[in-house]
Amino acid sequence: MIYLALSVLASTLIFIIFKLFSKYNIDTLQAIVVNYVVASISGVIAYSEPINVISISKENWFYGAIVLGIVFISVFNLMAITTQRNGLSVAAVATKMSLVIPIIFGIVVYHESTGIIKITGIIIALIAVYLTSAKPTNGIPLTKKNLIFPILVFVGSGIIDTSIKFLETHYVAKNDIPVFSATIFGFAAIVGIITVISKTITGTFKIAFKNIIAGIVLGVPNYFSIYFLIQALRHDSMDSSTVFTINNVSILLVSTLAGILFFREKLIFKNWIGIILAIISIILVTFSI
Repeated sequence: MIYLALSVLASTLIFIIFKLFSKYNIDTLQAIVVNYVVASISGVIAYSEPINVISISKENWFYGAIVLGIVFISVFNLMAITTQRNGLSVAAVATKMSLVIPIIFGIVVYHESTGIIKITGIIIALIAVYLTSAKPTNGIPLTKKNLIFPILVFVGSGIIDTSIKFLETHYVAKNDIPVFSATIFGFAAIVGIITVISKTITGTFKIAFKNIIAGIVLGVPNYFSIYFLIQALRHDSMDSSTVFTINNVSILLVSTLAGILFFREKLIFKNWIGIILAIISIILVTFSI
């Protein structure tokens, strides 16, 4: 459970840092690119063996890591945009509602347990996510334009969680977790660097020192959010559907409370009901282990 708790804390820090980006006028793209460079370096430092690029490129998980790196930076940008436009808790909700995708994958593909207590907890978790996400629209109609970013975050986050579970189950050795994570972040960084270079050449990009600092601050918790999640998925006492449910709903709870405490985000009655149901769902899923 310690790895799960640490993953929750690291992921919550990501949302808080994203929220601070808008306050300090941080360029999201610059910070995210630096963040992935730092996250990749963190994985390399954590790897206990010498780095052999040729050997790594021959690993069975290598091409999956490339695809994940591209998806990572795309979803990360969408998370930042959603946080800044819709609020901290809404971004967390869009990300955490995606838990339904890896849960279905785990139950269907790996035949994970589906006891009545666990299923009840998962259903309550999804209801909690919906209620916590209910926000006053302030007169803004629910158009496709307003919904597109949270929807893309939902789908992308679900793909990431499912892919991580698949790769770590079939291809990633325990000692390779740091270098596997570093490879994902490394390719995300490469995509970002190419984007930055193209924008610089066209004259639409100007690097600022504060954006580099913001990226460094973001990179460390980003690396550990994935590292600790993979470690939690490897725990024998919990299957992936349990891990993803507890992890995602806990991040939702902590992120929402952080929004209230640090950014004075307002909750309506439905949100509080959602928070109560979220706590109940975590208890039910935990006791179903």
